[in-house]
Amino acid sequence: MEAAAKTSASFTLSWRRRILFSVVSRALAAVSRRDGTVNRRILKFIDFRTPASSKPINGVKTYDIVVDSTRKLWFRVFVPTQQSIEDLPVIIFFHGGGFVFLAPDQDIYDVFCRRLSRKLPAIIVSVGYRLAPEHRYPDQHDDCFDVLKFLDDEENCSKSLPEKTNISRCFVAGDSAGGNLVHHVAQRACEFNFQRLKVNGVLAIQPFFGGEERTNSEKKFDGKAPLASLKQTDWYWNVIMPPCESYNRDHPVINVSGPMAVDISKLDFPATMVVVAGFDFLYDWQKRYCEWLKKSGVEVYLVEYTNMFHAFYVFPELPESEQLMWDVKEFIQNVLMKVNLKKNGMEKMVAENGE
Repeated sequence: MEAAAKTSASFTLSWRRRILFSVVSRALAAVSRRDGTVNRRILKFIDFRTPASSKPINGVKTYDIVVDSTRKLWFRVFVPTQQSIEDLPVIIFFHGGGFVFLAPDQDIYDVFCRRLSRKLPAIIVSVGYRLAPEHRYPDQHDDCFDVLKFLDDEENCSKSLPEKTNISRCFVAGDSAGGNLVHHVAQRACEFNFQRLKVNGVLAIQPFFGGEERTNSEKKFDGKAPLASLKQTDWYWNVIMPPCESYNRDHPVINVSGPMAVDISKLDFPATMVVVAGFDFLYDWQKRYCEWLKKSGVEVYLVEYTNMFHAFYVFPELPESEQLMWDVKEFIQNVLMKVNLKKNGMEKMVAENGE
């Protein structure tokens, strides 16, 4: 299913956003060293965090759960307070930041996940995974998948999520680097025998993919589109991959639909919503991902915002950011409706056959 493109194909940035993007880009360049390390001491000066709050803020309460203290794996739970818990989907969310930056308790993701929890509504589990370059592939992927296994355990789930949470109504979601993670986690979930948790759908918001080829969108928007450039994305790939491992950018972790792609055509890969933006540096890789999913037999929902840029959704004042909330809500409702119809059909068949 391909949704109509949202809004017209013109690109404008207010002077405030231009200044913000300029500051962020310069800050990232300043802390990203040539030797593949990160100056996290400088980063602390722009590292704005939001503590969890049991008192609802904008109709959503939050709390933090530690999964594994030895590797500092944790997640923040967002719970809308005006809804019946058993009816809510559970969205396990992986944040962006090039696998190197950001966390669930940083302001932009606390605000975004709070909005998502309230608007859908849904229980959001925002995962704090280990970051590169201190922790390289596959640590991030293992952390994110381990959260699913943690919540599949009945005791862990009952202690971590609200009473009556239905973990069989689960979705996995992520933006940018998190959109990359979400694909690989969903793939692994297809090959794992969960007891209670079920991944019904995948939400990939402007996923971060790449390859040896320099695509048209990369060449067109290099140094012009906000928050991405060839220099920066190449640096991200270099610091996430193990230094001892011989690889190029067509590695299946990076180029999921490329020449070394893992065949998912025989997997029951969940319905997937892919969000793209016309002025995203990564646009071509994201569109190729959609086409590859379709060829692999996956039900794909492509939603395109033609005049938006990378990470537009973190600006709640943008109409497109609000529209994204409605598009995600529609996707989840459609998927769960199909799941229910399939389940009811199976139950009816069993009742009729007496088996």
